[in-house]
Amino acid sequence: MSTPAPDSTPFDPHAFPADLVATQRQAAELYAALRAHQATLHWPREPHDGWPEEMEQGKEHPDRPASPGWAEAKAAGFDRLLPELRTITAQVQCHLWWKRCAAEGIKGRGHGRRPPGTQIRRRHCPARPR
Repeated sequence: MSTPAPDSTPFDPHAFPADLVATQRQAAELYAALRAHQATLHWPREPHDGWPEEMEQGKEHPDRPASPGWAEAKAAGFDRLLPELRTITAQVQCHLWWKRCAAEGIKGRGHGRRPPGTQIRRRHCPARPR
């Protein structure tokens, strides 16, 4: 039994595998669906009486109105989307591509988030000397 030859092609941090790109897109779509679903939900999952606005040691705490909680169908939608998003996110984070990126340096992860040639603008922090 022979061992496979090592990949002789030079490493390109922009050449993401198609399955990783598809999984990242699926994660982004699930995240958007979850956020849109959350926007339709009341603030508490269970019914709650709410509370009035308060002032405490100069800090204002906004009020919360009474809420009936989530309907069963809405809760079921949330309970379906969140675990699905966690699973897909784990597939992205644990993809073997990142192992190869680690071998080439941690810089590989950031390249997928920005188009080639873009720069990160760093703000000057007055508390930290340059």
